[in-house]
Amino acid sequence: MIMAFGETDWTWLNPPRQWTADDGLSLFCEPGTDLWRRTHYGYTYDTAHMFGRTLPGDLRLSVTFTGAYAEQYDQAGVVLRIDEQHWIKAGVEYVDGGFHLSTVVTREYSDWSVVPLAGTARQVTFVLERAGDAVTVRYGLDAEPGETMLRLAHFPPGRPALAGAMAAAPVGKGFPVRFSDLRVSPLTAG
Repeated sequence: MIMAFGETDWTWLNPPRQWTADDGLSLFCEPGTDLWRRTHYGYTYDTAHMFGRTLPGDLRLSVTFTGAYAEQYDQAGVVLRIDEQHWIKAGVEYVDGGFHLSTVVTREYSDWSVVPLAGTARQVTFVLERAGDAVTVRYGLDAEPGETMLRLAHFPPGRPALAGAMAAAPVGKGFPVRFSDLRVSPLTAG
């Protein structure tokens, strides 16, 4: 288990060769990494770098990060993953020469939604809340907290899921990413 963000039970799925966990998590996202399943492109990749903690049920996940995106499909953000066929990733992705808020929901097949950003966000926060059979995806740009709703998606209830940070560089040479904050906690009834 890895000590980071004041907790000791972090683990990697597909760890990068270069990473440090000090007052945050820094990594160099390796080339040829991706997280996608079947739809449109016909391929399946489960090679993205994923760093998180596994929780059994309802939870709140918050990630704040920056990245030096440079090439098509460079991406970083948050991930909630039951297994290779059931997961959600959301973050910033560099697509067709611009920055986009990106969400992929996978239930055996991946679907992808993007919202173009007017410019470059220096720092982005994503918050995922899993409650029952749904996950709400929210975001905030620069100093804003993650309060703007981006997506509501079905997600299988009652199954443990890895909740944490992710990064991938499907076609580029890789790029550096810095996660300055990462919090995962059970969602309590209020």
